[in-house]
Amino acid sequence: MDKLILIAKASRVTQWVKNVVVFAPIVFSGFLFVPGAFGKVAWTCILFCLLSSSIYLLNDLVDIKADREHPFKKKRPVASGEIPLITVIMLFSSISIVSLFLGFLTSTLVFAAMLGYFLLNIVYSLWWKKVPILDVFSIAAGFVIRVYAGSFIINVHMDVWFLLTVVSASLFLAVGKRRSEMTLLSGVGNELFKSRATLMHYTPALLDAYTSMFANTTWLTYALFSFLHPPFKAEGRVLKVFSLLPTTLIAEKWLMVTVPFVIYGVMRYMQLIYEKNQGESPHKVLMTDVPLIAVVVIWGMLVLTILYLV
Repeated sequence: MDKLILIAKASRVTQWVKNVVVFAPIVFSGFLFVPGAFGKVAWTCILFCLLSSSIYLLNDLVDIKADREHPFKKKRPVASGEIPLITVIMLFSSISIVSLFLGFLTSTLVFAAMLGYFLLNIVYSLWWKKVPILDVFSIAAGFVIRVYAGSFIINVHMDVWFLLTVVSASLFLAVGKRRSEMTLLSGVGNELFKSRATLMHYTPALLDAYTSMFANTTWLTYALFSFLHPPFKAEGRVLKVFSLLPTTLIAEKWLMVTVPFVIYGVMRYMQLIYEKNQGESPHKVLMTDVPLIAVVVIWGMLVLTILYLV
């Protein structure tokens, strides 16, 4: 049991939450309750969870020397030596091969997306993570690939403004992560700072500017997505009631109601980055901060209500 727990930690099971972006196309295309569609997307999400775990294992192998000098990452199972390197190599090989093979059996296009994601992250782990700007772009590309995989499996169109929202949000999270890493390592000496090569090319002012830029583009692109969403036709009991309202109170783009919650979420995350320095692990922030969890739940309930109940 202890070994399984160590393997789960090394595989970053808690970071599987990032793969829920695969569900974005089925939610916003209106296919959520189409028979069989949800199961296909859920299976695709599982495949990406397995594939992403293999990438984390590879990343730990590549960064093992630097992680052993990091004040927090040195406690990871691979860096600490709790899991033998041969075991890590075998796990990486077996999980990546099995997940890609299952992806090939599932769909040619999903397999292409998975292979692209796999190769992108190999290049990122070996080279691009050490190159400023390319490192955060690689993270954003990974999210976009997963969104496209969710579209491929059920053959739906994904709105370009929502894709831009995904890109902006992922860049926002990636830059926030770099900003928090810089704060954490700023007081531990230059030698450790050199072990994180990318941070040597960033400055606090530059990362602050990037954070503000992508925070703005995140909510603006989402606002444009909601503004340009096809209007709801006056069909069904609820919308017929809406047709009785005065013109002043009628809005064709009901998704606009969710924009303030997205703005609050962005502002809250920025507060956590700068006030509490919690951006180093975005998945932990999204799973532990009560106000952020609450706004995400409310936003999700509103989206589902507007798209499927109204």
